[in-house]
Amino acid sequence: MNSKSALGALLVVLGGIVVLNFIGVNLGWIIGLLMPFILIGLGVLGLKNDKKIIGGILIVVGAIMLLGKLAGIFTLLLAIGLIVWGVSVFKGARRA
Repeated sequence: MNSKSALGALLVVLGGIVVLNFIGVNLGWIIGLLMPFILIGLGVLGLKNDKKIIGGILIVVGAIMLLGKLAGIFTLLLAIGLIVWGVSVFKGARRA
């Protein structure tokens, strides 16, 4: 894909998002979730092209954004882990 066709595809996607937003379909949460992955991907691409500083910065910023987006899932996993640990402590206390 050359640069002109990539630019054309980008313009079509952006125009489609604007039209969907105009008719009431909001895709902002999808874009907000994809943005950290895009930054991480660009950072990896930068590292492969020997742009270590820019690549590293993009990966770190993308990872921080992703942690912010997935904080609820991490909290849920922590709560499940605490429950499992508490149940195992109760079972161990009964056997002793």
